[in-house]
This record gives sequence, C-alpha cells and structure tokens, in this order.
Amino acid sequence: MSEQQQPPVEKPEPADTVKPSKPKARSRGIYLLPNLFTSAALFSGFFAVIAAMNGSFEKAAIAIFVAMVLDGLDGRVARMTNTQSEFGAQYDSLADMVSFGVAPALVAFSWALHSVGKIGWFAAFIYVAGAALRLARFNTQIGSVDKRFFIGLPSPAAAAIVAGMVWVGTQFEISADSYALVISLIVALSGILMVSNFHYHSFKEVDLKGKVPFVVLLGVVMLIAVISIDPATLLWLIFVVYGCSGPVQAVLRYRKKSAR
Repeated sequence: MSEQQQPPVEKPEPADTVKPSKPKARSRGIYLLPNLFTSAALFSGFFAVIAAMNGSFEKAAIAIFVAMVLDGLDGRVARMTNTQSEFGAQYDSLADMVSFGVAPALVAFSWALHSVGKIGWFAAFIYVAGAALRLARFNTQIGSVDKRFFIGLPSPAAAAIVAGMVWVGTQFEISADSYALVISLIVALSGILMVSNFHYHSFKEVDLKGKVPFVVLLGVVMLIAVISIDPATLLWLIFVVYGCSGPVQAVLRYRKKSAR
C-alpha cells in the first residue's frame, strides 16, 4: 500500500507580520437633548443683539436672562441623562461667548455707550475681552479647582448685571445718555471682575434630586413671588449683590488674616 500523504502543516506567521486589529470607528453623532438647550440659549443671545439694533432694549435684556436659564439647564440635563460630551462642552462655551459676552456688550453699547464715543466702545471691548478670557480660563481649569467656587465672576452673572441695568433703565425710562459714563464704568467693571481672582460661590453642592424640608420649598415659592412683583429691579439687585460678594469676601478674609 502506498503511504498516505500527510496534510501540509501551516507555519505560524512571525509576530512582526501579524496584522493589527482595526480600531473601532468613533461615533460621529451628537447628543440631541442638551445641545437643543445650548442652541436655544445661542438663539436668545443672537435675538438680543437683533432686538437692540432695532431699539427694543427691554426685549434684548429679557432675551439675555432667558439665555441664562437655558444655559443652566443644558449642563444639568446632560448630567442627569448621562449625555456629556466634549462636543457639548465646546459648543456650550461658544454659545456662552455670544450670549454672555458679545450680546450684553452690544446691547449696552446700543443703549447708552455710543453716546460717549471711544470711552463707550472701549468699555464694551473690556467686557467682551473679559468674557472671552473668563471662558478660556474656565475651560482650562476644569477638574483642577474647587467645584464649590468660581474663580472670577461667572459670565452669565456678569451678563445679568449689564442686561438687568438695561432692563431697569428702560422700564423706568431713565435717560441713558445722561448716565453713559456711569454705565460705561459698570460695564467695564463687570468685565474686569470676570478675569479677577475673586472667589464666587458656584452653588453646585446643592442637590436638586435630593429631599429637602418643606420650609425650603416654601422659601423658594416666596422668593419667586417677590421677584414677580418687579422682576427687572429685583433680579438686577440680586446679581449686583452676587457680583459684589467676591470682593467683599476677599476683604473679609484679608482682615481676618491680618488680625491673627
């Protein structure tokens, strides 16, 4: 009998010739829900600019406050639905630059700052530059600072100070041209506070999903009721107090250290 032929033995390929596995393709989609809120905030800031160009300063100021509410919701919605993404973070910063950087400065300039010439546009530029630097610094400090505090006045709060001032001025029919220099100072100081090293409470430790005493809910309802009496004045005063809280706390800490 003839000897049966043995099947050829396959030699293993050398280690350096093994083909590497293909990397998994990255998903090119984006999360819809949080980015819808960001887009709505961006639209509100854009609408504020258009309204100011048409002389509707009260609508412009209200649009900036609406953008603030939407900006606060997009981050919380993303965390609650676990839809955070790098794209969302970058998109949110760009939208904030329009809604809380460019829009308040242009609204204030169209309302009052144009009447003092170079001083007015210089004050508006200080505010815009402060907002841009504030957002850039915030993005680079994520994860490296105490989440309980913001370093520098947050751009939405600075926008509320400027927009609230415009809202109050138009509501009480104050002659903006007569106080243009004071308004320029307030706008410029808001921009400087954004790039300062003052610490502001972030209120991120507040747990909205946890249980609270009934008195807390009653207090929130009462606060909303009081604000509804004169929203322009009360909202503006709230954010002015918040803007002053950083320098005041810094002075108190300095005096406390000096007393030791």
